[in-house]
Amino acid sequence: MGNVRSLLIISLGFLIYLFEFSVSDPDSSHNCPKTNTSLLHFTSQFVMSQHQLRGYFSIIDDCSFKVSKFDMLSGGSDVYWWGAVGDNYENLTSGFVISDEKLNTSTYKNDSFNVTLMSNVTWDDIRVVSVWKKSMASDFGHLVLKEMTESPSPSPSPSPAPAPAPSTINFTGSSVVEFDGEPTMFDNCKVLSDTYRLRWTLREDDNVIDIGLEGAIDIGNYMAFGWADPSNKKDYMLGADVAVTGFTEEGMPFVDDYHITKYSACMKNKNGRAEGVCPDIMYHNDNKVNNTILVYGHRKDGVSFIRYQRPIKSIDKNYDWDVDLKKNMTCIWALGSIRPPDSIQPLYLPENHGKTYGHVDVNISESVNECSGPLDANNKQDQDLLIAEKNEPLVVTLGPALHYPNPPNPSKVLYINKKESPLLRIERGVPVKFSIQAGHNVAFYITSDPIGGNAMSRNVSETVYAGGQMAHGVQSKPEELEWSPDRNIPNEIYYQSLYTPKMGWKIEVVDGGLSDMYNNSVLLDDQQVTFYWTLSKKSISIAARSEKKTGYLAIGFGEKMKNSFAYVGWVDGNGTGRVNTYWIDGNNVQSIHPTNENLTYVRCKSEQGIITLEFSRPLKPECDGDKKVECKNIVEPTSLLKVIWAMGAKWSADNLTDSNMHSSTSSKAVRVSLLRGSAEADEDLKPVLAVHGFMMFLAWGMFLPGGVLAARYMKNFNGDFWFKIHVYSQCSGLTITFLGILFAAAEVRGLHLHSLHVKFGILTLILGFIQPINAYFRPKEAPDGEQPLRQRVVWEYMHGYAGKLAVCIGVISIFTGLKHLGDRYNAENVKGLTCALVIWVLVGVVSVLYLEYVRGRSVRERSGGRGNFVLGDGEDEETDLLSPSTIDEGNMERIMGSSVRKEIQLEPLGR
Repeated sequence: MGNVRSLLIISLGFLIYLFEFSVSDPDSSHNCPKTNTSLLHFTSQFVMSQHQLRGYFSIIDDCSFKVSKFDMLSGGSDVYWWGAVGDNYENLTSGFVISDEKLNTSTYKNDSFNVTLMSNVTWDDIRVVSVWKKSMASDFGHLVLKEMTESPSPSPSPSPAPAPAPSTINFTGSSVVEFDGEPTMFDNCKVLSDTYRLRWTLREDDNVIDIGLEGAIDIGNYMAFGWADPSNKKDYMLGADVAVTGFTEEGMPFVDDYHITKYSACMKNKNGRAEGVCPDIMYHNDNKVNNTILVYGHRKDGVSFIRYQRPIKSIDKNYDWDVDLKKNMTCIWALGSIRPPDSIQPLYLPENHGKTYGHVDVNISESVNECSGPLDANNKQDQDLLIAEKNEPLVVTLGPALHYPNPPNPSKVLYINKKESPLLRIERGVPVKFSIQAGHNVAFYITSDPIGGNAMSRNVSETVYAGGQMAHGVQSKPEELEWSPDRNIPNEIYYQSLYTPKMGWKIEVVDGGLSDMYNNSVLLDDQQVTFYWTLSKKSISIAARSEKKTGYLAIGFGEKMKNSFAYVGWVDGNGTGRVNTYWIDGNNVQSIHPTNENLTYVRCKSEQGIITLEFSRPLKPECDGDKKVECKNIVEPTSLLKVIWAMGAKWSADNLTDSNMHSSTSSKAVRVSLLRGSAEADEDLKPVLAVHGFMMFLAWGMFLPGGVLAARYMKNFNGDFWFKIHVYSQCSGLTITFLGILFAAAEVRGLHLHSLHVKFGILTLILGFIQPINAYFRPKEAPDGEQPLRQRVVWEYMHGYAGKLAVCIGVISIFTGLKHLGDRYNAENVKGLTCALVIWVLVGVVSVLYLEYVRGRSVRERSGGRGNFVLGDGEDEETDLLSPSTIDEGNMERIMGSSVRKEIQLEPLGR
């Protein structure tokens, strides 16, 4: 019995041992082999796509992998490890979940852990590993698996292995290293401020330091870091060797080598030498002094990241400092706004950094890891913000995907008003108009589904608010879609294509807005600024909003900035919105003169970099005889108001310099009709409209009047010569008129009846084109020797006087056209053309008076017995109607006794 007990105890202990062993050894529990030798121990780093994801990935065995130094912002409850056969859009979106282990809903902070594949998944099925959010089809980060036969095994060091740089790269260190892909990992990380970090990897053998600057800053700001002058014990900025990094207006990263000689923006002194915070090449115009090389840069989740290289020991001894690897060295850093290039300075130059700067001691050889988790920006939205306005159509087109906010994505995505997949903001109760010109393969619709492409095909329910299969069009024939969001619309919906997923982006639905506060609005030149206004009896309320991110917004009343009254809105360093008024009489800073206009209800705010300014002012300044320049700034509602705009990185009310000048302006003024609530561009005269005017002069100034004169004064010629001239002239004139109308209508895209010129032109056309129809229904002539038919005589008077009236109104139309030309285009030669036309008309009038005198004298001579004259009572059209041989005395008496039939003015057009 004791032996049996002993045997049972031993067996139980053995089973417990086996159980504990199986739990403690994952390889044993999964019985996972290590047979896939081509991928075993493969190591790489993730490519960051979203949510600040970075870290290292390595394959442990055939069914698990390890993630180390892993950072990621919280992505929600449906984030999975994802596998795909390729890293392009089609392959990633058709991928699959590879592990039962979801990622945490909390933020990962430099974490390391193992992940096990699903039992039915092997590495042979996977080419790409991604962190994937299913509900948004979003790739947070990914890497491509490469077999050992494709790429050498990476170095055991956590830093990615360098590759030799092309010899074409200009670098003054001993050598340059470059990387495949988009590297974001470094050996070291130091916190410079709550929103700014320094990362670096030392490559002593290559005489190179890899540096990464990372800041939760606005896209229009710079990041600067560098080494102070080792001999300075204070004023560390002076003499510092600094790299300034940032992004261009096109979103491209850059880095430049700077040297600081003065606490000021870069400028040239009286001797022509650069001083201040200047690039090295401004001190010495030679690219060899720029000792920084850009490796990679991106803008993700409101965080700017720039990776660059600089030499440890530089050959530039004038503006660079060598880095001592054996001791602490003082380094300086700063964040601030950057001024884009302009006509004065072709470089990106840093502006005042405010309070965001400092210095720190760094030993580049020491191992430092102060960064716990990813940077979390307060504003993660970098996509352009587009605000829909009532009665202003949003033009939907198709364009290349350059900065799509939710990768992966198709190669082409939706553009609205020339902006790539912007965040669209609409107001409840305000109609939104879309002009869809993206092609017939793109059916535009507004949906609750963030992915689009017909959610039902993915077995997902969605609510379609507008658009659908019929909402497609091209530029020549756009499809118009109008939609009024009601109060039940959610705060966030999406615009997408019905046929292809992930071509559009978000719609933000808000309550109220500028369009509710102002009666009228127009887009100014290049659709970069929206201008609002409401007229009252003695004042006008005005608002303007930029359609892109800027430091300040200025609108001006005038044809150009020179000789204009300007209103500048910006938010100062204390966060206070300000609007100041100026008179500008030149093109430099000395030409900007502050004025003291009586502005009320002044407001200015910046929302995600979008500036909105508002104010009210009297239509006519109350100056009481004062001769101040602002007294001339009168707004006349019955006249067209010419409006221009300008934007720039920064404005200052007190210390204006050339650095405050604008970086972008309107190319031409827009003429705003304050009463009608419309606008048109202030353009130069277009050649097509000039051709239209010349053709109308030929038609109504020469051919058609010539045909009328031929019918009245050339009948004494033998044969039907006068008749042929009459018909050919009228046909030619009407043909030229028709072509001229086509030219003008095509150029101005239709006929706009508000113009006096158009009204007279339409009346002229009606009278002109009635004439050939009238001629077609001409009554027959009376037989020879009989009294002319009454219908014939009435027709002759109608035909003749209608022709004369058409010619007179046609000439008036030419004069109104010249006036319209002067009003709209400010053409300098309008007065000369008008004088020439007046002279031409006077010559014509004098000629007609002379011909009438000659003709009247001939009639009087015939009436006195020296000849006979008839008014068209049945004579043949080919005979001379003024010839006495064709008239008898009886007919003459009947004609002279009739008060109705006095003369013939025009003969029929056809026989």
